[in-house]
Amino acid sequence: MIIVDSLMVKIALIGLLGIGAQWIAWRTGRPAIALMLIVGIIAGPVLSIIDPARDFGALQEPIIKLAVAVILFEGGLSLNFRELRQAGGAVFMMIFIVGPIAWALGTAAAYYGAGLSWEISTLLGGIMIVTGPTVIGPMLRTLRVPSRVRNVLKWEAIVNDPIGALLAVGIYAYITYEGADANIAAISMDVLAASFVAALIGAGLGFAITWIFPRGHVPEYLKAPILLVTVICGFVVADLIMHETGLITVTVMGVVLANRPIHSSHALYRFKEDLSVLLVSGVFIILSATLDWETVQQFRPQFIIFLLLLLFVVRPVSVLVGLLFSSIPWREKLFIAWIAPRGIVAVAITGLFAIRLSDYGLPGAEALVPLSFAIVISTIFAHGFSANWIAERLGINEGEGKGILIVGSTRWSVALGQALKSLGVDVMVADTSAFALRQARGAELEVYRGDILDEAHNDNIELGKFQHMIVATDNDSENRLIAADLGPEMGFEHITRLAGDNRITTNDRVGHGRLLFESGADFNSVMDRERAGWRFSKTNITDIFTVDEYRENLEKDEEPIAVFKKDDRVLFFSSKAKPTIDEGDVVISFVAPDTPEERKAERAAKDAEKNDRNNGTKSEV
Repeated sequence: MIIVDSLMVKIALIGLLGIGAQWIAWRTGRPAIALMLIVGIIAGPVLSIIDPARDFGALQEPIIKLAVAVILFEGGLSLNFRELRQAGGAVFMMIFIVGPIAWALGTAAAYYGAGLSWEISTLLGGIMIVTGPTVIGPMLRTLRVPSRVRNVLKWEAIVNDPIGALLAVGIYAYITYEGADANIAAISMDVLAASFVAALIGAGLGFAITWIFPRGHVPEYLKAPILLVTVICGFVVADLIMHETGLITVTVMGVVLANRPIHSSHALYRFKEDLSVLLVSGVFIILSATLDWETVQQFRPQFIIFLLLLLFVVRPVSVLVGLLFSSIPWREKLFIAWIAPRGIVAVAITGLFAIRLSDYGLPGAEALVPLSFAIVISTIFAHGFSANWIAERLGINEGEGKGILIVGSTRWSVALGQALKSLGVDVMVADTSAFALRQARGAELEVYRGDILDEAHNDNIELGKFQHMIVATDNDSENRLIAADLGPEMGFEHITRLAGDNRITTNDRVGHGRLLFESGADFNSVMDRERAGWRFSKTNITDIFTVDEYRENLEKDEEPIAVFKKDDRVLFFSSKAKPTIDEGDVVISFVAPDTPEERKAERAAKDAEKNDRNNGTKSEV
């Protein structure tokens, strides 16, 4: 028990529980946030192992606020203005039309449904317009819905977080100054002015970083730490001007960095993603552990009415009315109207203002904490566990990615793409050269021009739609970099690359992607064979023509490159992975100008001729 009481052990336990829940969610396909919520409640109020108020004391609030700041900054880094070409109108409506409608309906639901006072209802209604990137992000990772839907939900979650916080600030100011002739216009101007200053601070810091980093004023190993410290300092400075405006600062700073060129962006993006996962895990465990039995007992049965109104009236009506004249298809509107899970920001801000209003002496303020937790729990479970089912029923679930992404446009890679496409596989060829992509376009393959690393990190290419990536540029270092950088995103087992000219098979490390072909044939030898007329052959494996016969028909240096399974999976052969070939599969091979089938027929003809000669000789004897 003494060991469990150690603060160091509890910090380690928080990390273990959070990341463990994320891993289980990945393995099972369940919503990560829901599992973290369950684990936090078990470790907190159920087993009393973690008690944030007791363990962290006065540090609890600043820890959570700073973590939320970094998480929002990470969210801002994913907001690229190019996404607005497709969903810009809908995003504008979600923020400036849907948001106010949801605030008004949420206020009415809290007043009439939960029985709260108008002041408390208005505050809660303003906070509840937030949906939270900490919840939407993990949820979108497990969903295969159209990119327009993903962009609308992502932008709404990130942009509305600081807006909801600022609404709470303004309402709190009005409530606390009501006895002193509160002036709504004056309070609104104060909030808007502080928000404008906070946005300027964020933009200034973002432009400063994008000016300093590319010019070599900061060494590579200090860029990520300096970026993190800048985010924290910017948040604190803005928050000192007015509470919660720091959220605007970090969001704007992230958006500026996302839309301006910056050196070492890959390393910085990977750093912020890893940090965000750690912080989301830790903060959710801490917040859910704060839900003690005293708070639970404050939950009133009539709060259930409010939760039902929030789920089935407030969100659907506000979205469907706000997007009424948008070009988004109705099925996508209905999906967006259902998905609105709340997360860290909603709980943290509600808890903060509950304490302030209780200290101020406002009756009913103590109900905010159990109600906010009830909202988060109900929306996470309701939306998290039903999102895939709803998407399938609405016909917008794109299912598991079945396509193949080929990086590097050459005659060989285009021929491979054609062979895969002939089997009904969606193929995209990506390259930085428009000239190199001409042949792929001529072969009627989908093409994408751009740096695959930049495009993937900026979500311009959705990696989830591909079951495998073949990296086949003429630069081995680039191939290794792409495999190493995107391996954590796609899974290293889903990336295969052509070996470089100076490859060493023993150095075929997982972190650099698997080497294509069982022999690990390098780029130059493969290109030489292609120029010599080698081509891709498709062979059906049946009970008549078996795998063994197929192997026997392969000549020197000829080998399989992939097997197309009956469930539309494409498994590639590599120096470390040799897929099983079953009856009914189609094997794609890289062979000499004549195919194994032709050689088999030729051999059969030769054998028949030889038998005829032998029979003739015997007859003569």
